[in-house]
Amino acid sequence: MIRKAKMSDVFEMKELINSYATDGCMLPRSLDSLYTYIRDFAVMEDNGKIVGCCGVHPDWEDLGEVVSFAVAKPYTRQGNGTKLLEACIEDAKTIGLGKLFVLTSSPEFFKKKGFTEIKREELPWKIWADCVNCSKYPDCNSISLIKEI
Repeated sequence: MIRKAKMSDVFEMKELINSYATDGCMLPRSLDSLYTYIRDFAVMEDNGKIVGCCGVHPDWEDLGEVVSFAVAKPYTRQGNGTKLLEACIEDAKTIGLGKLFVLTSSPEFFKKKGFTEIKREELPWKIWADCVNCSKYPDCNSISLIKEI
């Protein structure tokens, strides 16, 4: 089941996201960040346990970012990531976004979903605020992709 995230989901979301951050696959999230941006997130639940999450963070006029996209390893490669991303795309459309971008170390998944690679410099400077706090800055290996929705 996919639904909007609730405050009571934050601890499980943080654990899931930060398990990937520990592997160097994504940025870690603090409890403060998740509580602050809880309305940006959808979660996937299985028998009361959070097994996936994904956020859509509006960044500029009609541009939003897919953030903290994570599916628990036992639930990967079963279409769950696709369902979660589709729910986030629908949420983005609901609030009036026309484009979504993602910074990822796994570009192939997003390319299969219609995202195309772009130069990082084509994105608004506003998005780089998170990058400065990243342990990989300035030697980032993330690929920038975008999709019209």
